[in-house]
Amino acid sequence: MSGFIFNIIDKINSQLIRRFVQLFFLGIVIIIGIQFYDFTAQLENGKIPDIERPPGVEAFLPISALVSLKHLFLTGKINEVHPSGLVIFILVCFSALLLKKSFCSWICPFGLLSEYLTKLNAAIFINPLKVPAWPDYLLRSVKYFLAAFFVWSIFFKMPANAVMQFIYSPYNVVADIKMLKFFTDISATALIVTIVIMLLSVIIKNFWCRYLCPYGGLLGFISLFSAGKIRRNSDSCTGCGKCDRACPSLIKISDKKIINSDECTACMKCTGVCPEQNTLELSILSRTVPVKPMAVAFILLAIFAGGITIASVSGNWHNKVTKKQYLIYMMSQGMLNNKIAIPAMRDNIKMEKMRKMMEMMNNGKP
Repeated sequence: MSGFIFNIIDKINSQLIRRFVQLFFLGIVIIIGIQFYDFTAQLENGKIPDIERPPGVEAFLPISALVSLKHLFLTGKINEVHPSGLVIFILVCFSALLLKKSFCSWICPFGLLSEYLTKLNAAIFINPLKVPAWPDYLLRSVKYFLAAFFVWSIFFKMPANAVMQFIYSPYNVVADIKMLKFFTDISATALIVTIVIMLLSVIIKNFWCRYLCPYGGLLGFISLFSAGKIRRNSDSCTGCGKCDRACPSLIKISDKKIINSDECTACMKCTGVCPEQNTLELSILSRTVPVKPMAVAFILLAIFAGGITIASVSGNWHNKVTKKQYLIYMMSQGMLNNKIAIPAMRDNIKMEKMRKMMEMMNNGKP
């Protein structure tokens, strides 16, 4: 019976499975976003929120996560300000060590948006624009330079005391709220840049993911050491070229036995169009352990569900910043609703008490 079920599962279109996983994670992001928006709105109105802050919002703080990773190396501890950001970052990197840049094509909401913009490209242009080889190579290096810049600046240039100061600074404490405000109160400049990038992503397939995303650049480097890779059996391959045409990363698959490219996202479009049985497969360590699309879905879900569960049980998922402290930090950053009159903030004595309280909280951290 179980064999019959797995045979049916194997026949399900790989891209249908992948799209389901993408939409599943997108749904989680939307739910977290709504909860966090409500949490922030109450703070902005000078209220202690009556709901809990959703920790998963820290997935959008990769720079803070990098600093937290250095803090972990320095102290052996996960910091109390944005612990879930570090947990998610580690899980994403682990997924790249196991299944290439699968995070980009199976989970990332920006990757999903990029795919739909690519569909728009196909609908508009009869002959889509193709960037010549050398400009494409140079442009692809941008995301790696950006990733290298952040890693170098944080891990090699940032002194230990600066790491501590940054993590417990008022700016970093409310970095999640500032990130939300980037989307809800986007500036004219940021809006123009966003529109330009989206237009370029319509004109040039996967423009953001292929050329600019530093997260993708970092994962691309890590994925070079991935245990899972697309492997081609040259004996049964007919050289039809369907895999080459299907690959969104423009990898020349048909002339390689193992796809080691840092651009491979394990999207499995190539394996899905291959007409020959057991010729093109995603496998771990060797061809003897093939990984089907449904297995990829379960592995990724297990990585994140398991990692989050362990972090939650060990007390490293929810941060230790209280709602009252959030309100105080937002006051210090001038992030409250200007229409809300808070007499305490107009009282110089209470202002001085608040300043000293914040200073004590910062200095009390390790």
